[in-house]
Amino acid sequence: MKLFPIAPEASIPKGNADLGARRTWHSFLSEPLLHFVVVGAVLFGGYHLLNPTQEGGAETNEIVLTKDDVRQLAISWLAQGRSTPTIEQVRGLVDQKVTQEILFREAVALGLDRDDEVVKRRLAQKMDFLAADVAALQEPTTEQLKTWFAGNSQAFALPGHASFRHLYFSSDRHGAATRDAASAALTRVNGKSPDTAEAAGVGEPFMFQNHYGDATPDQMAKEFGPDFSRALFQLTPRKWEGPIQSGYGWHLVWIDAIEPGRIPTFAEVEPAVRAGWIDDQYREIKRTALDEMRSRYVVTVPEITPGDLQGHQIPAGTSNQFEVSAQ
Repeated sequence: MKLFPIAPEASIPKGNADLGARRTWHSFLSEPLLHFVVVGAVLFGGYHLLNPTQEGGAETNEIVLTKDDVRQLAISWLAQGRSTPTIEQVRGLVDQKVTQEILFREAVALGLDRDDEVVKRRLAQKMDFLAADVAALQEPTTEQLKTWFAGNSQAFALPGHASFRHLYFSSDRHGAATRDAASAALTRVNGKSPDTAEAAGVGEPFMFQNHYGDATPDQMAKEFGPDFSRALFQLTPRKWEGPIQSGYGWHLVWIDAIEPGRIPTFAEVEPAVRAGWIDDQYREIKRTALDEMRSRYVVTVPEITPGDLQGHQIPAGTSNQFEVSAQ
């Protein structure tokens, strides 16, 4: 705040004395620091008027349970498959509730919640639930869903399907000549139906199935390997083709029917689109909220090098997954 020197009274011209005094008071009253002090005093006084303290200066600690709170306790009791609680049992539930509240407040007052990882994870989960509740409240229109589906249609892609039969040639039996043996067999069965005796007599017994119906690329990749699956869905139906290698050996394949993957129409997957839209809104709300909260913090993280992690191992029998147990 500026300081205004005051000249001796005799040095002030008589005609300008009142004007100078008014200017000095005007400058003083316009000072921001004075405004801050006044507003602070008003807020401080108002808080104590609205929150009176007990004699001796101790703050009032009041726990108030409403009838709705008591009803909720009774509902929780009934939800456990119990009969209607008696008055004594309700009093016991109320006493437990009050005790829980007292212990919670005292724990917070002692700062016991500050470094508790379980408490932190529970509170973080509650923030997630709040974001989910906000997202669930927003009911999308059909036009919103169609627009969202247009930009995310690949997530709803239907996989291809293939029905096929195969003749198997074992690497254990033929060794390096397994592919040649399968190629020679292709010459013998070429142009013959898989239902003929000539085709049925070619190849060796396979440990799984000789015929697969309505198989998807993922299923075949898990059973035969990704290379076999990719080659399978590029074959021409109604003819023997190959040899195609799998993790077991080589195969000649007859495609009965094949249907390529496709993007479904909106009408086919509208319920799934709605669920996906809500999930997307939930993630966006969480991201926006977290970005806003992060903007209020300065985060300092030390630089970590691989050498900092050497010699640190999880003790035997210790789970490396965080677990939150319901108390």
